[in-house]
This record gives sequence, C-alpha cells and structure tokens, in this order.
Amino acid sequence: MTNGLLKIRGLKTVFYSDAGTAAAVNEIDLDVRQGETLGLVGESGCGKTVTALSIMRLVSPPGEIVSGTIFFNGTDLLTLSEAEMRRIRGNDISMIFQEPMTSLNPVFKIGDQIAEVFRIHRDMDRRDADAAAVDMLHKVGIPSPEKRAGDYPHQMSGGMRQRVVIAMALACDPKLMLADEPTTALDVTIQAQILELMNDIKRNKGTGIILITHDLGVVAEMADRVAVMYAGQVVEEAPVDKLFQSPQHPYTIGLLKSVPRLDKDAKEKSRLHVISGMVPDLRQLPRGCSFQDRCPEVQEICKNDPALEIKSTGHRVRCWMRE
Repeated sequence: MTNGLLKIRGLKTVFYSDAGTAAAVNEIDLDVRQGETLGLVGESGCGKTVTALSIMRLVSPPGEIVSGTIFFNGTDLLTLSEAEMRRIRGNDISMIFQEPMTSLNPVFKIGDQIAEVFRIHRDMDRRDADAAAVDMLHKVGIPSPEKRAGDYPHQMSGGMRQRVVIAMALACDPKLMLADEPTTALDVTIQAQILELMNDIKRNKGTGIILITHDLGVVAEMADRVAVMYAGQVVEEAPVDKLFQSPQHPYTIGLLKSVPRLDKDAKEKSRLHVISGMVPDLRQLPRGCSFQDRCPEVQEICKNDPALEIKSTGHRVRCWMRE
C-alpha cells in the first residue's frame, strides 16, 4: 500500500458475559494512508468505537483483542508493551473521544490538562506548555482562551468541552487521528471550523484520520474513502464519491436512503426510509450473512458466509447478490 500508515488485518475484539461472547469487531481489515481520511459509518453498536479503542489498545475487561494485527508505520501495535503504547498514545496516535465529560479529569483545570500533553510528549517546560495550551484553545475556537484555560470541565458547556478534547488530540500533530463523533455536540459554525482545522492538519502534516460518525453529510465532505460496518464486520468499502453515487451492499443502500433530501417532492419528503428490523444480538448471530433478517434481497445462499471481495464496480462488498 502506497504511503501506508495503518494496516489492520483480521482484527477480532470480543466481550465476555454470562450470556455469551460477543464479537464487537469480527475479523476486519482496514487501511489508512498518510494524509487520507477514512470514514467509518454504521448504526450504533456495529463496532466503530471498539475498532478505534482496539487501535489505541484501550479495550478493557470484559473486552479483549483475541486475534489480528494492527501495523502502524510498520510496527504491530499488538506486540508492544504498555509503556511503549503510552509513548505512542497522544503523540503519534491521538483519539477524540465521543463523550468529552468522561475524557477530561474533573479536578484539573482545562489548561493544565492540555499543557500536560506538551510536557509529556514535547518535553516543554511549564511556561511554554501553558502558552501552547492557550494557543490550542484559540485554534479550536474557544473565546478568551487565556481565561478559559483556568476553568474546570464542569464550568464549560458540552460543546466547549468537546473542543477541549479536540485541542488535546491535535496538540502534538499526530500521524494518525481517531475521531469518534468529533462534532456531535457542536453547532454548525463551530463544526465547520473544527472540520476545517482537521483538514488543515491533514494537508499540512500528512495526518491520517479515521472519522467515526453517523452524519453522512460530514462523511461526504471530509472522507476520501468510506468503510461501512454492520454487526462487527466491514460490509462495504469504496472511495467516497463511488459509495454515495452507487452503493452496493443492501445495508449501505438503506443507510443512504434514510438521509432526508431536498431534491424530493413534498410527498416523498414526508416519508423517511427506514431499515426494517433490528441489529442482531452479537452473541447469537445468524448463520451466514448478518444482515439477512433485514435484507430486502435475501436469498437461500445468504445462509452461507459471504466474503468481503472486490466486485466489478471496484467496491469491496460482503454480499452474495453482487458480482
């Protein structure tokens, strides 16, 4: 893979419970190049966040990575010690977590928490680290950054806390950034500012980005390629333009049909498309294709496991109905 930054092969992460074992990430393959944004989409519970946590080696019991490889810059992260991973986290690989209140320490000031990133990974003294922290708050659009650096997390709104988390993730110009719903709590003007900041870092630093989001509009604007996940597996992957213009997997088609569109007449607008049924219990997946109970194209062959293969359209698709 040209300019390969991240190469995941056969990654499987499971969660144990008395009711059984759930494969939240089920033998997935993903690649991210330098300066590329990979959009990771799908319904809640399909494995997107667990994929990111697995890359960061932050899956905790009862979860466990049981197989696969995660090569970052040629090194398998799964073979590193915890001390070696700590040097990589926040420096070479950073993550924007979905819940900012759980990502920030409630008893430390915002500025101190950002400055700590610079002191640990950039070996700055206290004064320079504090100045760099204020500069990052300014870059993510927080007003009066010098003053707000002295605030505690509970003194900030949800949107401001999210921007603080983004500032921490961007602080050390990471080679790979994992962004889990990075703009969910932000209004549209701040959202646009944050997305532009992420794009600037990608262009100027060659940072690779995995963008996890439910917002297909953000994916269309930001991503170079898109991987669609369902029940712990990648079911389709394609360049963003191809995926939006010609989705192949029935699940991807259903997702895109569910997005409201302005180019429909009033009658069509009043009826939003829904995907029937529910995501299956990961502890009791059906034999064969995981989507078969909800699929409008299901056939007898779907009781056998389809492989994720490159089809004639150039998409990688996990479906028997596509050639």
